[in-house]
Amino acid sequence: MAKRAALRIAVSAFLLPLLPLVLWAFAPAWPWPRLLPARLGMQAWQYLLSPGPGVLQAALTSAGLALLVTLACVAIGLPAGLALGRHTFPGRTAVEVLVLLPLLVPPMAWSVGVHYLFVRLGLTDSLAGVWLAHLVPALPYMVRTVGAAAATLGMRAEEVGRTLGAGPWQAFRLITLPRLVPALLAGSALTFLVSLSQYLLTLLIGGGAVSTLPVVLMPFLTGADRSLAAALSLVFCGVGALFLWLTELLLRRAAGRDRAPWLHL
Repeated sequence: MAKRAALRIAVSAFLLPLLPLVLWAFAPAWPWPRLLPARLGMQAWQYLLSPGPGVLQAALTSAGLALLVTLACVAIGLPAGLALGRHTFPGRTAVEVLVLLPLLVPPMAWSVGVHYLFVRLGLTDSLAGVWLAHLVPALPYMVRTVGAAAATLGMRAEEVGRTLGAGPWQAFRLITLPRLVPALLAGSALTFLVSLSQYLLTLLIGGGAVSTLPVVLMPFLTGADRSLAAALSLVFCGVGALFLWLTELLLRRAAGRDRAPWLHL
C-alpha cells in the first residue's frame, strides 16, 4: 500500500509540471496576467498536423533514427560491455576512458570535430551521417550499462554450463544473454532518448536535410506562438514516453510480470 502511494506521488510530481504545457497546447489566447486561458481551441494542432510543418514526418524520422541507433548500440555495446566488465587486459582503463569521453567532454567541442571529420568523409547532409553521429553520445550509455551488469553477474553460471557440455555460443545464448536482458533494455531506453533529443549534432551533420523533432521544435520555441511550441513539445514527449512504456513492459515481462507498474494505479 505504501509503495503504491509513493508511486502515485512520484507520477503526480512528474505529470503536474506538464499541466501548463497541456493548457498552452490548447490555448491560442492566454494573455498575462490571466490565471486561465481566455479561450481554448485546436488551431495549434491543426497547423502542426497540416502538410506544411512536416511534424509527422519529423516524428517518424526521429523515432526511426533513434531505433536504428539503439539497435547499433546493442550490437556494439554488448560485446564491448562484456569485454570491459568481465576481463582484465592491458589498456583496459584507457579503453573505458575513451568510451566515456563523449560524456566527459563538452558536446560543443566534440560536435564540431565530428562535423569536420564527416565533411571530409562526405557523410554530411545525409541520414546515414546523422545516424553515425548519434552513436557517439549514445554508445557510452549502452557500454557502461552492459559492462556494469556483466561485472556483477560474473562468469560462474556460464562456466557451470560449459562443464555440463554446453558450447561457448550455447552457454552465452541460453545462460548469459537472458540474464543481461534487463541491462540491455535499460541501456536501450537511455540510447533511444539520447538519440531522440539530439539537436546540435543533427543540425550540424544533417545540415537541414534531415528533419527531426528537435530541429522542427527549436524555431517554435524561439517564436512568439507558445501554443504551437507547447503542442510540438507534447508530441516530442509522447514519442519518448511511448518507447519508455514499451521498454518497461518488456522489462516487466522479462522479470516474470506482465504489467507495467503504473497500470496498477
